[in-house]
Parts: sequence; C-alpha cells; structure tokens
Amino acid sequence: MRTAYSVETVRRAERELMARVPEGALMQRAAAGLAAACADLLGRVYGRRVVLLVGSGDNGGDALYAGARLARRGAGVTAVLLAPERTHAGGLTALLRAGGRTVAPGGAQDAVRRADLVLDGIVGIGGRGGLRPEAAALATLVAEARAAVVAVDLPSGVDADTGEVPGSAIRADLTVTFGTHKPGLLVDPAREYAGSVRLVDIGLGAELPDGPELEALQHADVAALLPTPGGESDKYRRGVVGIAAGSARYPGAAVLAVAGALRGGAGAVRYVGPAGDTVLARFPETLVSDGGPKQAGRVQAWVVGPGAGDDAGTVAEVLAADVPVLVDADGLRLADAAAVRGRTAPTLMTPHAGEAAALLGVTREEVERARLAAARELAARYRATVLLKGSTTLVADAGGAGAVRVNATGTAWLATAGSGDVLSGLAGSLLAAGLSALDAGSVGAYLHGLAGRFAAHGAPVGAHDVAETIPEAWRDVRDRAVRD
Repeated sequence: MRTAYSVETVRRAERELMARVPEGALMQRAAAGLAAACADLLGRVYGRRVVLLVGSGDNGGDALYAGARLARRGAGVTAVLLAPERTHAGGLTALLRAGGRTVAPGGAQDAVRRADLVLDGIVGIGGRGGLRPEAAALATLVAEARAAVVAVDLPSGVDADTGEVPGSAIRADLTVTFGTHKPGLLVDPAREYAGSVRLVDIGLGAELPDGPELEALQHADVAALLPTPGGESDKYRRGVVGIAAGSARYPGAAVLAVAGALRGGAGAVRYVGPAGDTVLARFPETLVSDGGPKQAGRVQAWVVGPGAGDDAGTVAEVLAADVPVLVDADGLRLADAAAVRGRTAPTLMTPHAGEAAALLGVTREEVERARLAAARELAARYRATVLLKGSTTLVADAGGAGAVRVNATGTAWLATAGSGDVLSGLAGSLLAAGLSALDAGSVGAYLHGLAGRFAAHGAPVGAHDVAETIPEAWRDVRDRAVRD
C-alpha cells in the first residue's frame, strides 16, 4: 500500500532521524537519489545541459547537491539563484567546486531555453499560498521550454498537504520525493503537476507513525480484499444486493447498476423500481419485485438513487433498512441528512464534484480545488463514508477522521453517461459480500478504473462496455498479485 503523510508528520520524523545520523546525511541521501533519477531520465549525462531552479532552504540544497553530482559526470550545470543571500551554502560550494555556474533570475531565459533538463528546487514541502512573482515567471518560462522537468520532493506552487494549486506552479514530468509520499502528490489538481512520482528511501520509514493522511491501494491490497466464494458458498452467502434505481425517464440507470452488481460478484440481485421489464430483458437472472424495498426480500445491502428521478419515498425506505446502503445520484439529492446521520448500519455516499458541491452548499469549482477537504467535510457532516468521484477518486471514512483512500486507476474515458451507475452496482455488490464501506468504495473504485482502462484501450467506450470488463479487471488484480 502506498501511503502519504502530512508535512508536519514528515518534519517531525526528519528531526528524529537527523538526531541519530551524521549532519547532512539525509540531504546527501536525497541528493544521490535525485541525481540518479535525473541521470535515468537524461539517458546520457555527459554533455547535457541541466538548469537548477534554486530557492532558499533545504529544497534548494537538495537541487544543488544533485547538480554537483551531475556536473562531476560531465553535465553542464547552471543554477538560477532566486535568493542568493539565503542559498544553501554547502550545496552551492559543492556545485561550484564541481564546475557548475550560477546566474540571477534575470539571466535564466537563455539557460532554460537551451536546457535538456530543468530541476525544480524553488519551494519545498512547507510552501504555502502559491509562487511569488519572480518564481511564477520562472514557471511560465519552464512551461514554454522543451526541457524535461524534474521536481524536488514536489512541484513548486502546489500544496503538499491538500493537493491545492492556488496559482502558478511548475508542471513536472517527474517528481522525486523523499522518505514518503506527500498527499499533494496523490490528489488532484496537484497530482497533474507531479507527473510520474519516484520515491527515494532516505531511512524515514521507521520514524513515521502508523496513521497516514492518505492511502493508495495496490494490486496486492485489492486482491486480499476481494471476496472469493468457497466450496460451501451459495447465492445468499456470496451476497444479495438490492438495487432501487431507474425511472420512466431513466430506465438505463437501473440496467447499468444491475450490470455493475452482477459483474461485481453478487450472488443475486433484487431489483425494485419501474424499469423491471427493461432489467429482465437484459439480465433475466435478476429477481424483480413489484413492491417497494420492504417487499423485495432479504438483502445484505442496498443501492439507491441512480436515475431515481424524484422518488423520495423509495430513498427514505431504503435508508430505514438496517443493512449497508449505498446512496448515489438522485438519491443524494433526495436523502434526508438527518436520516443518513441517524443510521446505525454503514452508509456509502458516492457523489461527483457537482453533487458534492450541492450537498456542501459551495460551488463545483471549490470542491475541485480542494477535493480532500470536501471529502472529509462530507464524511463528517453526514457521518457516512464518502466516495468522491473524479480523476482521482477519494474515499473518506465515516466521520472524516483517519486516512483517506485515494485511487488513480481510472481513465478520462470513464467520463461517460452511466459510468457512475455501474460503479454504484459494483460497490454495492462488495458491500453485500461483507466488505466495510471504506473497503467496498476503495475496491470498487479500483476495479471500476481498471475496467475502464481495459474497455477503452485509448478509444471511446460506453458504460455498458465498462460493466462487461469488470471480470477482466478482477482477474488482472488476482493474477498480478500472485506474480508480484
């Protein structure tokens, strides 16, 4: 599992480790890993032109020491010093001794234009509030250049803790981060600026606490959570999920939610709603009820809301059930907040940014700008687990405390009508199989994202195609977990 820790936690761990190792050891470890990553990206170091963007403090020191290592291997290294009087003295001395040179920001244009690689060491993980004008001008200059861009620890201008990007920022091809991931490297919009992320071990692991800010599941983690039928399994032991979805206007939402549930491993699916004939025509194995949720029969979990229109009564009836409930789409709008907060069984809410904005009473832009804060706030306000859909899906556990799960397996091709309905059915089937709301949301998002990738292969697909590819994603997770 990939984990990310707050700046405060990282700083505290660094202090504890530095008290036990020789002075400067951590910076040298970081610089060695950084220089190696740059060399790998360059392919050939000798004769290459490297520009360092150097701010004050340790972040600039990492860049200078890495630049010195590259200079000793024959690279032409130029350091742009944004704060000459506060430049890391040891790093600057090392660079100059290795044959590097320095220029003021005013002389950066020609150096950046001719560079093969730009190393961004302007602002460290403690930076807040966006770049200052002089640094913002450099960010614009770098964006217009052809050089590969490597960020030191994280791209300058992004918030390490929140993933927010309050203004101009460096857009990197590669970010080399030290000790542990930082939340901003895993959460959009900052994640888009980080490019590929390479973690350099500097010995920090033993100093980090058990509780990270963010967690990102990997194949092995997902494989361990996937429900597997045994020799004594039957359709009821595998999990029966109820789907209360669809309307006369949106019958397809019911079909897609049922598809997600069936392909997600449900032992049986019970459907209630006005789209029963449409559902049976596509999935004859579905158990369709003419009554409401109370008359549908026993289920281990409910999914309510996709394409439901204005059927507030069904939403209220499902929320009154004493089994786990997933609330999506129209159900989010129709659900009574007090009823959600008062539930004793787990609740999983799955809004996209627009729906989250409506629930929080803010604009969509505010949610997209601060996705991590929005997910935590919704989870706290509704006392429910919240899956905030988007380019990086976030899953915050009920109450908003603890680590938030982040998933980046998705593809932009999933931005298609009905994709969220498929995810609802898939995650609902995992709830019915006995997974917690946090695990059901996290595993569901992971499989849904992989299925989208496999279905698309870089070409347009529909939500139905994604549902049909869920078993392929399931197999891929299991197969790769065994190989790894």
